[in-house]
Amino acid sequence: MNDQTHDGWWGRARRVDSPNCDARPIDEVSLLVLHAISLPPGQFSGDAIEALFTNQLAMDQHPFFAEIAHLRVSAHLLIRRDGECVQFVNTDQRAWHAGRSCWWDGRAMQWRQTLNDFSLGIELEGDDITPFTKAQYHALAEVTQWLMVRYPALDASRITGHAHIAPLRKTDPGPAFDWAYFYQRLAKIHLDTL
Repeated sequence: MNDQTHDGWWGRARRVDSPNCDARPIDEVSLLVLHAISLPPGQFSGDAIEALFTNQLAMDQHPFFAEIAHLRVSAHLLIRRDGECVQFVNTDQRAWHAGRSCWWDGRAMQWRQTLNDFSLGIELEGDDITPFTKAQYHALAEVTQWLMVRYPALDASRITGHAHIAPLRKTDPGPAFDWAYFYQRLAKIHLDTL
């Protein structure tokens, strides 16, 4: 695959810069957090997700948008229902995706907070109840493989869902996300690159 880049932008993704990022305070990328998002809730397609991540969400387009338009959030990547990838933040920078959360780091044998400092965030266009598409799983596995090559501290054991790091606040990527199928796709891509 000729997807490798050296500047934190995946060559397979459409680039849409988000202002909602900053420099990482530590030189570490060792966690991948998977999210799910649909705007308005339960509806797919449209430009609302990109508008949210670029601070351009029009409050008058849907009643729900008025509740969230003030948020300053982003993710490194978004994977649309058709498998299209949109990258908002350079992976070497800190995207604002995890919020208040904590994660047990088995290597360090400690609970860690301020996860944005050392994590990557990938949003899947979806919700808790609608199955994700095969195109999304394929794209997710491909970009995850690229990230694991780029950041050696990141491996399959250091991939988690937003619900796992913020269980009282978040439910995504939700029960509709097929973890087993994702890991099968990731293993296949890994074997194909050997």
